[in-house]
Amino acid sequence: MSNLENVHKCGLVEVILFLLAIIFGTSCSICSKTMMSLHGTNGTYDDDGEPEMELFQKPLFQTFGMFIGMLFGLVMHWFVLFFRVPFPGYDFGERNDDGGDVEIPTEKTSLVPKNNKTDDATEDLSPTAKEIPIWMYFFLAVPAIFDLAATALCMMGLQYLDVSIYQMLRGSGIIFVALMKQHVLKEHLYKFHWVGVMWNVVSVVIVGATALLASNGDSDEGATGNVSSAQTFLGVCLMIAGAFVQSLQFVFEEHVMKMDIPAPPLLLIGMEGFWGTLLGVTVMYPIAYYLPGEDHGSYEDPFNTWAMFMNSRNIQIAFIIYFFAIFFYNLFAVMVTFMLSSVWHAILDNFRPITIWVTDLVIYYAISPSFGETWTNYSYLQVAGMAVLLYGTAIYNAPNEGSVLLKGQWWAFGINLSKEYETIKLEQEEAEIDAKWEAKRHEFKVRTHSSFIESPRISIHTQALRGIGAQHN
Repeated sequence: MSNLENVHKCGLVEVILFLLAIIFGTSCSICSKTMMSLHGTNGTYDDDGEPEMELFQKPLFQTFGMFIGMLFGLVMHWFVLFFRVPFPGYDFGERNDDGGDVEIPTEKTSLVPKNNKTDDATEDLSPTAKEIPIWMYFFLAVPAIFDLAATALCMMGLQYLDVSIYQMLRGSGIIFVALMKQHVLKEHLYKFHWVGVMWNVVSVVIVGATALLASNGDSDEGATGNVSSAQTFLGVCLMIAGAFVQSLQFVFEEHVMKMDIPAPPLLLIGMEGFWGTLLGVTVMYPIAYYLPGEDHGSYEDPFNTWAMFMNSRNIQIAFIIYFFAIFFYNLFAVMVTFMLSSVWHAILDNFRPITIWVTDLVIYYAISPSFGETWTNYSYLQVAGMAVLLYGTAIYNAPNEGSVLLKGQWWAFGINLSKEYETIKLEQEEAEIDAKWEAKRHEFKVRTHSSFIESPRISIHTQALRGIGAQHN
């Protein structure tokens, strides 16, 4: 059995989608961290008549805002359906004027044409061209639950970590995705895949150690130097838990978009937004309001959040930017899952720390020291963690261009998996030959018509037979 479903080739479209997801993902993460650093007022004033300012640390509000942004996917879904706009994942079942494929006649083919064109047309339609069943809309509540839990965990962990460390810890999701693809989806992974996963584990350990060491440094170094070691450790644990739940979401999304009756990508995004918004209003916020905390007696007070949002223009502007960044990130990330796989979605999250790291340094040193990240004594260790992360990802991405092939070189640490790469190459060549034969067969199938079947165009063979019959009469 071929295992090429786990070896994906990246064309120009896939590369563009991947880069767009990185750009909007970077903007989303930085904007999220920036919003938690903003101060605003809830409309109250002190004794001197000045508005009372407080820090806008509202991680659940950002989670709620993410789902509201994803609701725009439903608008795009209906727009694509109504105007029949070509979009990946949508097949409107258009057929050729000649009625589509024609059966190749054999000795078992009936000479009498069957009047079942309607049934054949329905069967030939791809699943996405058929009407989406009602149960699918409820089924898509599952990834929304995963998304809600994972995002809430990550947002809570982000309060105690720098954004680059936060993003790299999310890279541990590839470990869980690989395990679930192997043991849940029953998709075979090669040895080099597991070597890549192993190096990702090493990078997660390095990054986690960086966060713990940095918390013991000077309090004025870095964006999170004012938190304790216990809080940093809590942040690391929350991030790893969020990465696990996020991996459940990635694998489920890949599965639901490739079922016999698949969910189109835009519908998936939109329904995740719908169910997430509903769960946010009915479950997340009521629990957060009644749980004790530092936000006016609650873990997060939605009434105070709304008051601060309505009375603080800087928070409104930051949220609008976050709104569009989170929607387009989710759109392109889901498209990466659809065009490639859930592992590539996890790889996408592993690439984002590089752009976040560079962007944060530029913001801190070139724009404003109030935002971004500064270089600390432990940043070198963080760079090492990033290098290991990229190394592991490049191994996992083999044998595509730009990947690292383990053939016994010094950087492969003596590991030689040349036989696996040769096996993949042979399977790819066989798959290309099969695809060419299938294309030729399809072309022959379309162009071949039986002369015994009634047709507006009478064939030469039929005319000859009629002529012979007339001569005998």
